[in-house]
Amino acid sequence: MTVRKVAMLTAGGLAPCLSSAVGGLIERYSELHPHVELIAYVGGYQGLLRGESIAITPEIRAQAGVLHRHGGSPIGNSRVKLTNVADCVKRGLVAEGDDPLQVAAKQLTTDGVDVLHTIGGDDTNTTAADLAAYLAKENYDLTVVGLPKTIDNDVFPIQQSLGAWTAAEEGAQFFANIVAEHNANPRMLIIHEVMGRNCGWLTAATAAYYRQHILGAKGLLPGIGLSQERLDVHAVFIPEQAIDIAAEAKRLKAVMDAHDCVNIFISEGAGVADIVSEMEAKGEEVPRDAFGHVRLDAVNPGAWFGKQFASMLGAEKVMVQKSGYYARAAAANAEDLRLIKSCTDLAVDCAMRREGGVIGHDEDQGGVLRAIEFPRIKGGKPFAAESEWFQNLLREIGQP
Repeated sequence: MTVRKVAMLTAGGLAPCLSSAVGGLIERYSELHPHVELIAYVGGYQGLLRGESIAITPEIRAQAGVLHRHGGSPIGNSRVKLTNVADCVKRGLVAEGDDPLQVAAKQLTTDGVDVLHTIGGDDTNTTAADLAAYLAKENYDLTVVGLPKTIDNDVFPIQQSLGAWTAAEEGAQFFANIVAEHNANPRMLIIHEVMGRNCGWLTAATAAYYRQHILGAKGLLPGIGLSQERLDVHAVFIPEQAIDIAAEAKRLKAVMDAHDCVNIFISEGAGVADIVSEMEAKGEEVPRDAFGHVRLDAVNPGAWFGKQFASMLGAEKVMVQKSGYYARAAAANAEDLRLIKSCTDLAVDCAMRREGGVIGHDEDQGGVLRAIEFPRIKGGKPFAAESEWFQNLLREIGQP
C-alpha cells in the first residue's frame, strides 16, 4: 500500500518531547521519503474533527531542526476523547447525532491521509486505538502510528516514555532555586509538588536527580547555613505508598527543630483518594475532565499536604511550589533527544510499511523497540517503588 500523504497531531498535556518529535518526523520523511506530503492537525483531535491543518512546506522541512530546540508543541494540543460523544457535542466539535470517530475518519479521507501519527500519552494513544479499530472495522485504508509522550512515565507496556527524563531534570533545577526560600522565613515548610497522577516515577526521579547532580554541586558552607541538611530532600510521597501522616510528622518535626526547615517532594496524585473522600463527605462536587480524571489543579494536593503538616511541624510558613508546567514545557535534553530520534525513525519505517501501533521499548518482549499493538496500550502503570535506587534514596533521607 503506497503512502502518499501523512498527517500528525499532538494531544493531551505538554511534555519535553512534542516539538522534537514533530521535528524528528519531518526530518526523517524529508530525508528518506521527500515525495510524501505532510500535514499537521492543529490542536490535536480537535483540529482533526474541525478539519484544521497546517501544510508542512519545503521551508518548514528545511528548518525542522529548529524544533528540537523548543519545548511545547508547535502544532498545539487539546484533550479530546473521540468516544466521549457528549463532550464532543458540548464543545461544538461535532453536531448532535454525529459519531466523532466517523467524523474523524471522514476528515482523514477527505484530506487524503494514508498514515496518521499521534503523539501523546495513554489517553491520546488509547483514543488512537479507538480510531484505529474503527478504521479497520469500516475498511478505511489508513494506518495509525503513535509515539508515547508522558512525563509520568506510566504507559503499559512502554519502558520509557518520551520527555520523562527531561521533566525530571527540569523539576530538579526548579527545586534548586525554590529550596533557597527557607532563608526567607524561620521554620519554613517547602512542598514541591511534582506531576504524576497515578505514578510516582517522576517525583522519585526528580528527587534523585536533584540529590545526585545538583545538591552540593556548587559547594557547601555549613558554618554559615549552607549545609546539606538544610538543602536536602526530607521526604518523598508518591501514590504507590501509603503515608502515615502522624509518624512522618513526628520524624519531620525533628528535622524542623534541628535545621529550621523541611523540604517535601510529593506526587500530585499522592493523597488524592483522601482529598476526594473529604470533598464527597462534605457534599462537594469533585471536578473531573473529559476522560473522567479528577482535576488535580482544582483539588490542589500540595495545599492539602501543607495544611496537614503545618501545625504538626510547628511551621511558621508553608510554601507550595509546583514544577509541572515549568518542567513539561522544556525542550528535550540530550538523553531524550536520543530516544526521540530512535522512535521517530522507527515510526516512519513502520508508517511506510503500513504497520500500526505505538512505538516504544516493549517491556513484555525484552525491551525491544517496536510498534506495540494498540490494544496492549493503557495508562496507570505504577512506579516500581521497590526499585533499589528509590529504596536507597529513602534510606539516605531517613524515610521509612
